[in-house]
Amino acid sequence: MFGRCPWSLFIRKRTPRLQKPHFPLFFTPSLGSLLCVYTYCSFQCSRDKQPFMGEDNRTSVTEFIFLGLSQDPQTQVLLFFLFLLIYLLTVLGNLLIIVLIHSDPRLHTPMYFFLRNLSFADLCFSTTTVPQVLVHFLMKRKTISFAGCSTQIVVLLLVGCTECALLAVMSYDRYVAVCKPLHYSTIMTHWVCVQLAAGSWASGALVSLVDTTFTLRLPYRGNNVINHFFCEPPALLKLASADTYSTEMAIFAMGVVILLAPVSLILTSYWNIVSTVIQMQSGEGRLKVFSTCGSHLIVVVLFYGSGIFAYMRPNSKIMNEKDKMISVFYSAVTPMMNPIIYSLRNKDVKGALKRITTK
Repeated sequence: MFGRCPWSLFIRKRTPRLQKPHFPLFFTPSLGSLLCVYTYCSFQCSRDKQPFMGEDNRTSVTEFIFLGLSQDPQTQVLLFFLFLLIYLLTVLGNLLIIVLIHSDPRLHTPMYFFLRNLSFADLCFSTTTVPQVLVHFLMKRKTISFAGCSTQIVVLLLVGCTECALLAVMSYDRYVAVCKPLHYSTIMTHWVCVQLAAGSWASGALVSLVDTTFTLRLPYRGNNVINHFFCEPPALLKLASADTYSTEMAIFAMGVVILLAPVSLILTSYWNIVSTVIQMQSGEGRLKVFSTCGSHLIVVVLFYGSGIFAYMRPNSKIMNEKDKMISVFYSAVTPMMNPIIYSLRNKDVKGALKRITTK
């Protein structure tokens, strides 16, 4: 229950008075605070690594077995073609965006610079999970080695958390473009864009390092059956042979940094955008901005909502079908939707595509 969340316990232990939370402008986590969380969680996790009574003699797990999305053969065939279509659309859409932005000088603007980073992250995110899922749909025994599972978690968290940061950066870019158009070129310089993109990838790498370290340092003995279709910390923690409380605390703390802080900035940015657009005289301009913001918010709700549901709620020992369906949204559906909603509906991208095809 959130009333006993580990993050609040940590704050009460370390500070005499509860201070008002403060998030930097670009939500890059404070190195000092993250080091404090890491040190405290390391101390707790060193105690949690003690195995449960009677599990000392169990063999450590060398591979995991997935139960997948369905056990019915006919359903698996249908899911195979569905996921194959989703993956092909994801790869083609994101590769097209990357190529168009790289080849057309008219798209060398801050917004498309961030979109290119987002497309690359989506491409990596989907490729980390979907090809393996496609293979497993055609196999009776769905296995992955411990090393393969570890690699999948590292890459998944890296690109997933980077995407969380990039979506917040993109919302800030739109805020400056709509609310401060006269200062846009002086605020969003090329160097600032590079710093924001690098900060997004660095934030993703830091969160991936923390979450992966605390998840994989736990002992896994005996049970190796994962009721899921890919490796991620919430599913893996259910198989740990030791108390997972400190690991859950670390994941929750990182979730505050990489999920709650960015989504707060996104909602604040779009609120200011909507407030500015309402004052516009042009009805056509208002309709265009509302249409764009509405489609963007759909992606935000799907991606952040499913991520918060998976990573920021109390852990249970049972992975149900609802959890797996939620994971489908942020692992497969959102990477497919991003290029359509953010780019392919844009007239500048359509123009660039037309110019390339007519050459």
